[in-house]
Amino acid sequence: MKSKMISEKKVILESVKERLDAYDVETSPDCLALADITIMLCLRLAEVTTLHITDAGVTGYAKNRGQPDIPRKFRSLEKNQERAKELLTWLQNTISSGKMGNPGKPGVKWFNRYLKPYGLIPQHLRKMGAVYGAVVHGAGNSGRLMTLAGQCLRHNPDSITSPTQRCVVINYRRKN
Repeated sequence: MKSKMISEKKVILESVKERLDAYDVETSPDCLALADITIMLCLRLAEVTTLHITDAGVTGYAKNRGQPDIPRKFRSLEKNQERAKELLTWLQNTISSGKMGNPGKPGVKWFNRYLKPYGLIPQHLRKMGAVYGAVVHGAGNSGRLMTLAGQCLRHNPDSITSPTQRCVVINYRRKN
């Protein structure tokens, strides 16, 4: 049973990456695209419309309201920063044009209903993105995995508490 779950997660990682590469920004995104981009950038749904990717890093965090918006290092499932920026703005433009509802708006349940048949909630997408991003960027050991996952989650390195301790649980054993 455990090996089946591990192989399913590997298939999910590969299929998310394949879908991200295949998205055409000329068409309108759907709920699956929103879920994939949420995984790719480890987004909180409240950050979907405010997050920005620049050369200096990533800014626009939902949890930093009223605090200075310090750019954090860009780490994501998508290593190409330009492609990640293109997909994020594609989604943001669709939301701002009204073609898709804002999933970060309190009280909106349509995205949760979309995820329910898969046994997921938006928080799970963010956690999967942190693990996938750390794996894609080549974490060699569990300490490096936690560092990379913290960067994917855009965790402030000056903060004492780390969200990676409760978000990233992985059995990191070498093959063979």
